[in-house]
Amino acid sequence: MGSTTKRIALEIAGWVLVVVGIAALVLPGPGLLMMFAGLAILSQQYEWAERRLDPIERAAMRAAAEGVRTWPRIIASTLGALWLLGLGIFWIVNPPAPSWWPVSDSLWLIGGLGTGITLIASSFIAGGLIVYSYRRFRGPVKEGASREEAVEKTDDDTPGTHAPTA
Repeated sequence: MGSTTKRIALEIAGWVLVVVGIAALVLPGPGLLMMFAGLAILSQQYEWAERRLDPIERAAMRAAAEGVRTWPRIIASTLGALWLLGLGIFWIVNPPAPSWWPVSDSLWLIGGLGTGITLIASSFIAGGLIVYSYRRFRGPVKEGASREEAVEKTDDDTPGTHAPTA
């Protein structure tokens, strides 16, 4: 693939991910993750995207470290991911509207199969992020460092966030 074709394809993919990510902020789906992926792709072409990507990446790594700092947080996150999975399966099964449903039956489980699939995909993404965060921030600590130091130095370990050494 030529460099121009590759650049155009990456740019289209980046913008599509950003726009779909914005839509997924109000619809079921991993909106922030898609926006981040879109900005990551666009950052290869645009300086403005790279400037916006670095603070988001640092904040995401801090949040990931905080999310697995204690066992109650890990359990709550895991239960949340499992809840999304169950909700997605429920959406796909699409049972009839219950008798207590106060509005039109057509407004019961809006989105149908597509919503169920995005909920299930979101649960798998959440589960993967929990595993990643656990392994990165609660896994084996480097020799000579405490776990607290490893979590505090998250910014130093994040690619692109530290100055090059001479």
